[in-house]
Amino acid sequence: MILAQLKEELIAYSKTIGVDKIGFTTADPFLTLKDRLLTQQELGYQSGFEEPDIEKRVYPNRNLEEARTIISIALAYPSKMKGAPKNTKEERRGIFCRASWGQDYHDVLRDRLKKIEQFLQDKIPDAKTISMVDTGALSDREVASRAGIGWSGKNCAIITPEFGSYVYLGEVVTTIPFEADIPLTDQCGTCNKCVDACPTDALVQGGQLNSQACIAYLTQTKGFLPEQYREKLGNRLYGCDTCQQVCPENKGKDFHHHPEMEADPEIAKPLLKPFLTISNREFKEKFGHVSGSWRGKKPIQRNAIIALAHFKDESALPILADLLKNDPRPVIRGTAAWAIGKISRNSTNSCKEEENRLVLAKEREKDDAVLCEIEKALNMIENENRMIGKNT
Repeated sequence: MILAQLKEELIAYSKTIGVDKIGFTTADPFLTLKDRLLTQQELGYQSGFEEPDIEKRVYPNRNLEEARTIISIALAYPSKMKGAPKNTKEERRGIFCRASWGQDYHDVLRDRLKKIEQFLQDKIPDAKTISMVDTGALSDREVASRAGIGWSGKNCAIITPEFGSYVYLGEVVTTIPFEADIPLTDQCGTCNKCVDACPTDALVQGGQLNSQACIAYLTQTKGFLPEQYREKLGNRLYGCDTCQQVCPENKGKDFHHHPEMEADPEIAKPLLKPFLTISNREFKEKFGHVSGSWRGKKPIQRNAIIALAHFKDESALPILADLLKNDPRPVIRGTAAWAIGKISRNSTNSCKEEENRLVLAKEREKDDAVLCEIEKALNMIENENRMIGKNT
């Protein structure tokens, strides 16, 4: 079969299975990526979630022998939630980032990629293929950039002319030598809005991300959230969209092409207080199908506690007190203690009861990290009492 004809047939087929954009590039090494990865490693900017073998990330043939082509696909996802519930003083809510709305995008992309693999193998039975999405060895963004899907923006996302950066990416590596497409030129220009808007200055400069400071990464960690980032978290439970929301290329971009990507408002923007007492079984049943559930419930519960402190929600104090006293997990106990101090410090009512609870918790607590958080909470209340005393 003439490869140019097969390429056109594949492009046409991809549209019938719900692929919004497809591009082709060679399986040549990503040598400039290697330099950047080594720099990131030296600076300690990696998240730790990446493929640890840099050679596999740079050389496609380390993943598939005799690789000749990489086929990149993009699926557009919604930027606006239909029927989004309001975040009120009586019902405080958290938020999952857009990449965690609807069904886990890994499953959605894998479905499309497997269909493309099968299409190719039906046409050329001796062809070899392997597909990847997100957790694969290759860099989805680097592949997409070289395949002409979009350009790599200063926010470290692929920006497409059609859909902005609200796209999921995946790729098929194959031994079929398709003609490569032409990459797009960078169109960010002098715009620096994403870098300026990053809440934690994780975008060190355009195109360079310190993952260790990125809120999207921080929401997925399982330990205590470093204190300097707690105020920055806001009500985010998983992920962060700030650098995409401020991007001019995303203005007016909102696509609802795929029903499985539509958000369930009560899952994508859930009530915070019920999250603090949800069981493992309830969590899996309600949130197990979204990508934000992959680290389990503990990081999200920790983030929910911080969000309630952000809102200064006094109605959460009894639940937080119970967590401080009874939860077996030090991270949850300690974060609850910090939140009690944060909320009590701003309470319109007397904070003596919460102060007493913290003192009792300090007497029975054995974990040093939790004791440190209790001490922080007591200091917050003490400092507030001292300020009140000065003003009376």
